[in-house]
Amino acid sequence: MKVTSTNIAQPTTFTWQGKEVTTGIYKKPTDVPIILERENVRGDEVSDRRVHGGAFKACYLFSTNEYPYWKNLYPNLEWTYGMLGENLTVENLDEKTLFVGDVYSIGNAKVQITIPREPCFKFAHKFGTEAVLHQFIEHGYSGTYVSVLEEGEVKTGDTFQLIERAENSISIFNFFELLFAKEKNKIHLNLLLNSSIIPQRLKKRLELFQR
Repeated sequence: MKVTSTNIAQPTTFTWQGKEVTTGIYKKPTDVPIILERENVRGDEVSDRRVHGGAFKACYLFSTNEYPYWKNLYPNLEWTYGMLGENLTVENLDEKTLFVGDVYSIGNAKVQITIPREPCFKFAHKFGTEAVLHQFIEHGYSGTYVSVLEEGEVKTGDTFQLIERAENSISIFNFFELLFAKEKNKIHLNLLLNSSIIPQRLKKRLELFQR
């Protein structure tokens, strides 16, 4: 896996259901390295810290390989890397081979794979239709959040080096699938509930699936 683009956002405000909303989803490529910090990317807008940023969502990664799929669906949008809201656009990122808890070095930072990205109304607003939410879920390639174990600088061209493969874990692809599947895979569910990599707020939601 190799970094194709580093992206950050300035705050953008729009009106949603009669209220002004600020978002950091409108990310643009940078021409300088970015700094991964413990709870965010330095200089990047994180508007709602209930659902973005923090120890489990410090940085969001999305695959360069998925861009043709989305460009084909939305050819009239103004396409640049960062369009899916990612801080790092990564060549050959494959959610089926990324496991919750895997540890990688990238640049001079160290990161750990945590949870898939779930699409929200801000994502729908950016694409101009709520249909994109269903399309994102159905396609299954969500990108991944990472926690930052060691802060550091990342630039275009940096490659990911696997340091530690997680044991008793599931892939980000299977994790995302589980969140929306009508029939939940109980083995996968239990692995996630017993993981220290999953934020407590999400664990409470997963616990509901056991009932």
